[in-house]
Amino acid sequence: MSRNPSEISMVLITRKDLKLSSGKLAAQAGHAAVNCVLTARKLKPRLLEEWRNSGSRKIVCQVSNLEAMKRLYGEARELGLISEMVKDAGRTEIPAGTITLLGIGPGPRRVIDELTGTLPLVK
Repeated sequence: MSRNPSEISMVLITRKDLKLSSGKLAAQAGHAAVNCVLTARKLKPRLLEEWRNSGSRKIVCQVSNLEAMKRLYGEARELGLISEMVKDAGRTEIPAGTITLLGIGPGPRRVIDELTGTLPLVK
């Protein structure tokens, strides 16, 4: 499949140091994606529609720890990308207020890839 640099994409980034179960990771990724979509609906509705109409591309990557996640969040905000951090409610595996995931996008794939393209995928 050829890579289209004009595509719209979303990247969901988790913290490797948290050792979340796959179910918890899926729930937190869902929160991040929904938060990003709600923000996009308010701030960039045309971009949101383009992303939805082109398959709603999402990639799930990981960073080593909270500091790396906060750095990416700041860089994404500086680039004008929709960026949402998820804090856990603390009802199951981790303490309340723990930052679990960062959602970036929907946004231009070429810009998001420059920021996140070297991150390892979640396996």
